[in-house]
Amino acid sequence: MSNLWDLRQPVAATGIVVEGETVPAMFWNAAAQRGDLVFMRQKKLGLWRSWTWNQTARAVKEIAHGLLALGFEPGECASILSHTVIEWVLADLAVLSVGGVSNGIYPTDASNQVHYLCDDSRTAVLFVEDDEQLDKALEVRTQLRRLRKIVVFDMEGLRELNDPQVMSLDRLREAGRAHMALHPSELEERVAACKPEDLAILVYTSGTTGKPKGAMHSHRGIVHTVRGYLAISPQDERDERMCFLPLCHIAERIGGEYFGVYSGSKLNFVENPETVPENIREIAPTVITAVPRVWEKFYSGVTIALRDATALQRKVYDWGIGVGMRIADLVLAGQPVPLSLKLKFRIARMLALDNVRKVIGIHRARLLFTGAAPISPDLVKWYLALGLPMLEVWGMTETCGASTYTPLGRIKPGMIGQPCPFTEVRVDDSTGEILVRGGNVFMGYLNLPDKTAETFADGWLRTGDVGLVDGDGFFKITDRMKDIIITAGGKNVTPSELENDLKFSPYITDAVVVGDRRAYLTAIVMVDQENVEKFAQDHDIPFSNYASLTRAPEVQELIWQEIERVNKKFARVEQIKKFFLLETQLTAEDEELTPTMKLKRKLVERKYADRIEAMYQ
Repeated sequence: MSNLWDLRQPVAATGIVVEGETVPAMFWNAAAQRGDLVFMRQKKLGLWRSWTWNQTARAVKEIAHGLLALGFEPGECASILSHTVIEWVLADLAVLSVGGVSNGIYPTDASNQVHYLCDDSRTAVLFVEDDEQLDKALEVRTQLRRLRKIVVFDMEGLRELNDPQVMSLDRLREAGRAHMALHPSELEERVAACKPEDLAILVYTSGTTGKPKGAMHSHRGIVHTVRGYLAISPQDERDERMCFLPLCHIAERIGGEYFGVYSGSKLNFVENPETVPENIREIAPTVITAVPRVWEKFYSGVTIALRDATALQRKVYDWGIGVGMRIADLVLAGQPVPLSLKLKFRIARMLALDNVRKVIGIHRARLLFTGAAPISPDLVKWYLALGLPMLEVWGMTETCGASTYTPLGRIKPGMIGQPCPFTEVRVDDSTGEILVRGGNVFMGYLNLPDKTAETFADGWLRTGDVGLVDGDGFFKITDRMKDIIITAGGKNVTPSELENDLKFSPYITDAVVVGDRRAYLTAIVMVDQENVEKFAQDHDIPFSNYASLTRAPEVQELIWQEIERVNKKFARVEQIKKFFLLETQLTAEDEELTPTMKLKRKLVERKYADRIEAMYQ
């Protein structure tokens, strides 16, 4: 296997990479250690600007002293309402450096959600990205008695603003420089006073089953986790990472920002979520972590592009991916790859597969990670056929990120891997629920002691995921405890298996399978607008907008054929009999979607109850 992929041994094998038992201690030691090396890059106005560790440290120091000038006390909370930008990281590290608690808010949240999160966290200082996010804060600030100051990253369009409660990040840094001159040692004293057991960050759950809950993570838990990450994802200063997932989500916060601080891998920030396909080609990351929807989007883009390719190009691709699939089969079976097949694979890469990798932007990648939701095993195998190992990880907000990982030497598509070296995982014998215990597990939910108590059983975190473990110690998620469908005939069905196979289609973005206590299964489907529109144009199917596109008989038939393809894999009682297409193009601002772009099952079932009922009449 090492002849196929560039394997880098974990740096952690020789000891701790960066000293420090708290996040700020770790950051300041890393900055002193790496100095003029590049830490972050961000594209603005068409140009990539680099931030060295020294430049980052200077900005963090000025912001931190600015907070001290505002009277920010240890243990107070500052929230950040912004997309994934470098300023997010600077503000976050500054808040932690002065002994504060840092909380992230999704930039897609409405003003009422901003109010709830700031009120629940007792936010004293609120960082916002721009005028759009500032409007949300101004709308609810009178209801936030503890909010003292709002700091704006980007003042474009706000130059004439004269509000005593609002200041720019540049002004905060100016105040910080002045404070630094008068109190040069105060920041160092705050960093030294920060203890491993102190609350460091709040990460709010998506709130699909009620109001969001603030998961509390200590400095000790974060440091414990990022040190453990180096054993499962070896990285160092030579690596390039792409930052595009929300930093208020546990995945990017821990696996991107804090792991970047510890490992030294460069963090490249995309312009905005829409430019990810373009930016990934420019960055050409060496290690990529993404949610399944991103990997599905890349695959469907290649699939659609091939339909416009020449017959010769398609033939060469089919041959090349066929060679890759044969190797993937051997690798997945744990069998050696013959030299003759390796030579064919080298030719296949030269003729076709390397071009596919370059089109996506993964041609320099060593490792691909996928998590946050189940992924189709067929998709994992396709990337493996390109010569790239895709490793599934599993975790949750409450476990500070990953708790299981897929070892590079034993990939099992559909399985979430083995327990990470820094945690324990087991399946409850009576309920089948997956339980986690270890230094990475959270401190509890903010202001919710009863909910916290419900989440633990004899010291183990109850994850809410139902699963099993095989003889090799690999775990598999079968479903959420609350999502298992029991049909009217008494058949237990795990809808996620059907949904994952449906999402492998280039024409389907997401799906929710319904059928609890009903005679048969049905599905609610969200189509991939770009690919379905192209299908309609290629087949001269008239449509005027998104709704009319989904109503077109030819599109309905196209999706039904995709459903039938999936149905063939399942027993008759597990097959989908009817479906309907969502006629609204959903974005992260819509209540039906989580911030990570997954359909909220219960909300969708409730909102479209009439249409669901119609499928059973």
